[in-house]
Amino acid sequence: MAVITEHTIDIEKILASKVGDKMKFIPKSLVNWLKRTVHQEELNEFIWKSRNHEGAEWLEECVKFLDMNLNVEGFENLPDKDDAKRYTFVSNHPLGGGDGVALGAILGRKYGNDFRLIVNDILMNLPGLAPLCIPVNNTTSKRERALTAMLETGFASEHNLLLFPAGLCSRKIDGKIQDLEWKKTFITKSIEAQRDIVPIHFSGQNSDKFYRIANICKKLHLKVNVAMLYLPDEMIKNRHNTFSVKIGKPIPWQTFDKSRKPKDWAQWVRKQVYEL
Repeated sequence: MAVITEHTIDIEKILASKVGDKMKFIPKSLVNWLKRTVHQEELNEFIWKSRNHEGAEWLEECVKFLDMNLNVEGFENLPDKDDAKRYTFVSNHPLGGGDGVALGAILGRKYGNDFRLIVNDILMNLPGLAPLCIPVNNTTSKRERALTAMLETGFASEHNLLLFPAGLCSRKIDGKIQDLEWKKTFITKSIEAQRDIVPIHFSGQNSDKFYRIANICKKLHLKVNVAMLYLPDEMIKNRHNTFSVKIGKPIPWQTFDKSRKPKDWAQWVRKQVYEL
């Protein structure tokens, strides 16, 4: 088990690991603002109190901490725990944090710790979550290359795999909260590994403030995902809410034949998710 202290989340250390020697140029006021934005003290208190849990059990503790009410439909569509096959679970990503926690907890109820999540590498700072994680660096322009590499690792494993093919959480597009285009890699790797794909739809949205920030970043063509910094705050804002989770029937990997390109199959699965 990873080492847990009363200050497991340390914004200064995380920043230093990302920017190296440039850390000395970052104003203290900015660091303090980041600490408040990510709710460093509150989250550290939770991590300390839940320090005896990890994996699926820790995710259940997160659901309790966030007081998430989950209405799950289609739980029976999840493949049997003793099924010799391994599956790819894919979902839209409206919240960018709480949805991953909730879906991980739901899968944990079925599979225990026999699944893995592909997550932002910053989340590796959460000891309870780390054992279930395959980390991806989403803060650089090399995000897509890193995602591909981590997917290789995940699909080569003997675990079921939960991922969000959009890579980033949903944005407000044409007035609707929806994912960006889904990346094709989960299709090509599922075919290679002969994994059926289980579509999942998660309801919910972040604040208007979050979407405004995300749109500004897009217009400014910023390479750093600034909106991501606000996700812990959005997670706290979504406490005590009720969310609908709909699980579809597995889609056989043989479905994804050469009648369409992998990128088109990816958008087809995305459409199936939003139709759930």
